[in-house]
Amino acid sequence: MKIAYICYEGQLLQGLSDEDSLLLNFLQQKGLDIHREVWTDASVNWEQYQLVILKSPWDYIDNIDAFYDWLSTLESLQIRLLNPYDIVRWNSDKHYIREMMDADLPVIPAIYIEKGAQPLWPAYFSNFNTNKLIVKPCISGGSKNTFVVTPGKLPALVFDEAFMVQPFMPEILEGEWSFLFFNGVFSHCLLKRPVAGEFRVQKQFGGSAEPQTPPAAYLATALSFVERYAKGCLYARVDGVVKEGRFLLMELELIEPLLFLSTPEQYEHYYQTLKQIVV
Repeated sequence: MKIAYICYEGQLLQGLSDEDSLLLNFLQQKGLDIHREVWTDASVNWEQYQLVILKSPWDYIDNIDAFYDWLSTLESLQIRLLNPYDIVRWNSDKHYIREMMDADLPVIPAIYIEKGAQPLWPAYFSNFNTNKLIVKPCISGGSKNTFVVTPGKLPALVFDEAFMVQPFMPEILEGEWSFLFFNGVFSHCLLKRPVAGEFRVQKQFGGSAEPQTPPAAYLATALSFVERYAKGCLYARVDGVVKEGRFLLMELELIEPLLFLSTPEQYEHYYQTLKQIVV
């Protein structure tokens, strides 16, 4: 079986991230016929592949229509995609949080500002009983275009795309939990912390990530999201914070999350999971 290992064009200019290069090399050393490809590369003959793994197509958020078209092309060629097509499309737009809210699941609540609509800031503050909001595009990643809104700092923006509004969770300053699952089986967990004066936990904003042994209750909640929304997925990352002893989901990452692979056992778990799925 020939496998395409998907990254993005800018990554080739910057060099592959350590995780991407190490994982690709590991899988090749295991004897897999796997090759790095850029999803936007028009010269790729996708028909030569039987399986496509989305590893880091991180620029899809800036080219969402092209990304959907590419998915449709692969699907028409009957090429298997990991994670599955329907799940990737669903997870690409943060409106999925609304579905979870409607199901009364433990998530950070959200209100949506649809494309072209006028924001109702006083109503949002009142609805969430807070004086601090987090606003982010519904199609986004890596905290891109994510900002804080307070009553004294209201943005003058033209909303030419849909945005999601959530209450700022001060618990993020204590750390964001990330749970990694491979085909529904728990692999490892991290606690990501922002630097002083920052709320974003990503490395480019100075954040850190430390391995953790999670409390059983947090893990059980994270697993419940995977069992409900990530069936047949090679990988899933569940991100959230803990408020008053309860894990609340921030995002369910099923397209291109950093997997935080750091031990031989984790790499081997990924490989064995891939083998099980494709058999």
